[in-house]
Amino acid sequence: MTTQQQAGKDTEQVVGQVEMSLRQGGRTRMASNTQAFLRNHAPFNKMQPDALQRFAEKAQIVFYAAGSEILGPGSGKVRFFYLIESGKVQARQAGEVTVTEYSILSLGAGESFPIGSVTAGRPSTNVYTAVEDTFCYQLPADDFLALLASSPEFNLFCTQYIASLLDQSRRQLQLQFSQRASEQQTLNSPLAGIGSRSPITVTPEIPLRAALEKMSKAGVGSLVVAGEDHKPVGVFTRTDLLDRVVLADLPLNTPVGQAMSPNPFMIEEHATAYDAMFAMATHGIRHVLVTDAEGKLTGVVSERDLFSLQRVGLRQIRQSIDGATDVEALQQAAADVRQLSFNMLAQGVGAEQLTQFISALNDALTRRVIQLNLENHNFDGIDWAWLAFGSEGRDEQTFSTDQDNGIVFAAPEGMSADALKQRFLAYALDVNKDLDRCGFPLCKGNIMASNPQWCLTLDDWKEQFSTWIRMPQPDALLNATIFFDFRPLFGKAELADAMRRHLLALTASNPMFLRAMAKNALDVEPPLGKIRDFLTDLEPDHPGKIDLKKYGSRIFVDVARIYAMASGVHNTNSIQRLRLAAQRLSIRSDEINAVLEGLNFIQLLRLQHQYLEGEPGTQGDNLIDPEKLNELDRRILKESFRQARKIQARLKLDYQVQ
Repeated sequence: MTTQQQAGKDTEQVVGQVEMSLRQGGRTRMASNTQAFLRNHAPFNKMQPDALQRFAEKAQIVFYAAGSEILGPGSGKVRFFYLIESGKVQARQAGEVTVTEYSILSLGAGESFPIGSVTAGRPSTNVYTAVEDTFCYQLPADDFLALLASSPEFNLFCTQYIASLLDQSRRQLQLQFSQRASEQQTLNSPLAGIGSRSPITVTPEIPLRAALEKMSKAGVGSLVVAGEDHKPVGVFTRTDLLDRVVLADLPLNTPVGQAMSPNPFMIEEHATAYDAMFAMATHGIRHVLVTDAEGKLTGVVSERDLFSLQRVGLRQIRQSIDGATDVEALQQAAADVRQLSFNMLAQGVGAEQLTQFISALNDALTRRVIQLNLENHNFDGIDWAWLAFGSEGRDEQTFSTDQDNGIVFAAPEGMSADALKQRFLAYALDVNKDLDRCGFPLCKGNIMASNPQWCLTLDDWKEQFSTWIRMPQPDALLNATIFFDFRPLFGKAELADAMRRHLLALTASNPMFLRAMAKNALDVEPPLGKIRDFLTDLEPDHPGKIDLKKYGSRIFVDVARIYAMASGVHNTNSIQRLRLAAQRLSIRSDEINAVLEGLNFIQLLRLQHQYLEGEPGTQGDNLIDPEKLNELDRRILKESFRQARKIQARLKLDYQVQ
């Protein structure tokens, strides 16, 4: 080989090495850019660096021109997992719509497809088309399955898509609110780390004198009475000392078991501070006993312990409500309920628990208004009950809520029902006015107990329900969505129980009424656009906004009501209705869980918006501008609306609504 030939060969080798180096450098830069993109999107922002690197190394970026088909049923077994880098992709159902697929949806940057098909190794049931010039990362199916097996975060995302996103949103919400709320221990903390872990106990046989000496020596205001097996049977407090010993003139050699308050409220130690707070709010108690799985005492949590978790304490609120002597005192309590609820929102308490908590404290406040007004109205010897309808009847109140209430009564023999009704109407008018002063506005539709239409005897309520069900006209169907979500707040609960049994018996024997309810429920659709992410022109008076109640939570609530009536579920809460009905109607747990997560997120977004956007002292609204949401919340909201569409699709098939 000549010197010139050798030089040429050396040059070729150098050029080859340079080209290889450039290609490797290009791949390295591309992988680096890919990882930077991934870190901005779920679930990749939570995945381990080595998992991100594997994705970046195996994925290729591919361009699709606007109008071109990316994937469809005719493409055969899905060979790639797609992640949109930029642009917009439309997914359209091929063939008949089923309850497990969407008819049409829009996907944007950071969203992926088709998770179900590539996981199952089957053809796609959707046609995916680029509606804009679009770049996608393509990850081969084998590499996708390997990533699914090696990355817990990626696996969780693909199997529990919306739940994974919702958890991230809650974290963002906590971060956003952290400067606006006092956070010490979170309300999600287990009870095992809260309160007294060495409670003072006595056996039921110990004399009162010895029990009192033990209380005095320990400097405590209560004792737990437990058997030799350490299982609580009662509590003895200073209130018991006054009422059951001093005033009852009980000898001090009497066993403490005869003066204790029996059947104390107990909760297992794996429960949270929220659970204890909810129990206190619901039952009007000041202590909960904490036990292990076998029912043995391990601690005591008091209102004071929970007070330390909050700027506004539960004890303050309950005491101010229960001890209120006038409406002015209750007005401050209502403001405290709002502040405490906000603290819980900031600490990451979920929408289901928070709406129930707000409802429980609002129940207590309403009952106190009812009691105060009974001082001026006498209904002794009369069976009656105050009923809550609508969101209060479902235990789903948010920060923005008005009044929906009524009265059911039974006239004693020899007493005129009409005359008694006039007395109840006068009483209800006073209650409605006082509730309005406490921050629960008068119902614009006059669905209140002071309206003669909604102050009825038990027989009249039954007849009213029967009329609506026999003749499901538009007004009847509208009334059903309000009045069938009832529960008693005060008085004789048996009257409301009789109403519920009558209602479920009627609906079970009248499938045509349920079909009419289903048709009515399908009149409102989720605001998902075929090209745009959201439809924001459905409310002419509020362009650019979406009513989260009308086009969001209402859809889930309506479906839950229908399935509850169809399956004989007595509960009025929408989450409970869907859970129980799903079991009785054999709806898959993963399907219903995704639906519930969708409802919970919409409720959470309503709560967040009402607090942050509402003016001090006013009711917030349900109108959100999706353009002002962060990318994660926009993505979850879109998925939540898709879940609403899915449950509507099931309802449509079940009741054969065209």
